[in-house]
Amino acid sequence: MYKRDFILRMIEMMAELIAGILGLIKKGDYKQASLAIDKAYEDFLQKDAAFFNEIPIEDLTTELLKKHDYTNGHLEILSELFFAQGELASANGQSSDGLPYYEKSLILMEFCLGESKTFSFEKQQRLMALTEKIDKLKYN
Repeated sequence: MYKRDFILRMIEMMAELIAGILGLIKKGDYKQASLAIDKAYEDFLQKDAAFFNEIPIEDLTTELLKKHDYTNGHLEILSELFFAQGELASANGQSSDGLPYYEKSLILMEFCLGESKTFSFEKQQRLMALTEKIDKLKYN
């Protein structure tokens, strides 16, 4: 139970951190947002962003779960970090650069929701918003 409680607390802390990062992006403080994202990768996942960015989208869940022993909680955190990276790229006027981050975030979120034993209205809304954002970037 301790390990599960620890992961849940990490997810709660990550939600607060992501809210702060999105606030920095909204204020236009892209440098601080980028530094916060990089620090979050190291603090929560013990790897730098480049490690995760290099994993092909089609291998993302299997690579992390089987080869690197990450848990669904880690994947949920990573999904949020990819989302924040997508928001940062989009805010910087590089909307198309945000697309791969949004797609990876979506893949991880869908996986985590599929594995979850509970329903989350908030996560379902995020999933729909991500899907719409991706469609808009792909088809506009």
